[in-house]
Amino acid sequence: MLMFKVAFRNVLRQKRRTLLTVLTMMVGFALAAISIAWSDGSYNVIIDMFTRNQLGHIQIHGEGYLDRPTLYNTVNNYEEVGEKIGAVEGVEAWTPRIFSAGLASASDKSAGVRIIGIDPNRENTATRFDKKITRGQTFSEDGYHEVILGEGLAEVLKADIGDEVVVVSQGADGSIANDLYTLVGLVDAGDPMTNQTAFYLTLDDAQELLVLYGRVHEVAVVVDELDDVELYAEVLTTTIDGSSLVAEPWQIFAAEFYKAMKADQQGTWIMLFIIVLVVAIGVLNTVLMTVLERTREYGVLRAMGVRPLQVIRLVIYEVMLMAVVSLVLGFLVSLPVNYWLSIDGINMGTTFTYGGMEFSTLYTEINTRSFVIPAITVFFSAIMVSFFPAVKAARTAPARAMRTH
Repeated sequence: MLMFKVAFRNVLRQKRRTLLTVLTMMVGFALAAISIAWSDGSYNVIIDMFTRNQLGHIQIHGEGYLDRPTLYNTVNNYEEVGEKIGAVEGVEAWTPRIFSAGLASASDKSAGVRIIGIDPNRENTATRFDKKITRGQTFSEDGYHEVILGEGLAEVLKADIGDEVVVVSQGADGSIANDLYTLVGLVDAGDPMTNQTAFYLTLDDAQELLVLYGRVHEVAVVVDELDDVELYAEVLTTTIDGSSLVAEPWQIFAAEFYKAMKADQQGTWIMLFIIVLVVAIGVLNTVLMTVLERTREYGVLRAMGVRPLQVIRLVIYEVMLMAVVSLVLGFLVSLPVNYWLSIDGINMGTTFTYGGMEFSTLYTEINTRSFVIPAITVFFSAIMVSFFPAVKAARTAPARAMRTH
């Protein structure tokens, strides 16, 4: 306790140097906290938009469908499966989908398309499909023989609202599937590739075209907690209790996006390392200079019988006090900044694409780890770099130090 009191008095003796050291650690903490919060917030927004607005957080398929998608690997009795899913606490919505390839024609233009059969009401609830319509309208109440095209596909086909579009594909019974549909709307899926190929039909029309009555290829699920997606996937796998069905989180069915995101996140840790390194160098420089200037003082302490270990504790206590003050100040600075950026975000000045989604503003996220990680790293890095000057002070020879002016 005595060493702690002495350390407190020593910190107050050199106010200018103490202030500079505290500011160094405070700025380091604040920058690290804002960096982590920005990284977490940006990626969570990207993930949520990528999954909630397109793929869903969890997808249920027939076993092996993701490895080798085929027309025949389907989810049978999907409505019964959906009822079980909807009964799980935390599930916001579920929606069935059908997928196939085909050739679409309008006037004298043709293009390869990806036929996507959706339940309009459930898709609107799960992924806000109706909000993506850029021209025309979404499917009508019955939606019979209506089609919605991706903007890019409509441009390729030179098709406009009200035009008739023919599609040719293959039915599940081996027959040639073909039919005529009226274009009622254009959609921007947020993904240029999808916009070039998307050919949306109602689920009933897609089942009729592809002879898949009562069957779908996918059931997409949206949950209320993005962080618990993997846990929900395990719960749903148990709930559907089907040996031929699997529930997989977005990290599996969007593996390439997930890997790219994780690789990109490494930049945050590199930035954190640089910040901590700058803080550590600043603390080391300050503490080392302090030790050199106070050589005579440490010599007097050693001559009075103070043990080397006590001298080490004295120096470390001084750094600890400054670190605690800097962390408190850093928290008071970074919290309102993070809150402001979580509301207004940071406008990048231009639109950029990530995972097929376009963004112009990134937001921070106020969470525990954005403060805990910087606090731990700054505090312990300061303690670690102060250990060498502390040992140097502890090894001060009293006789030689007493002759120092």
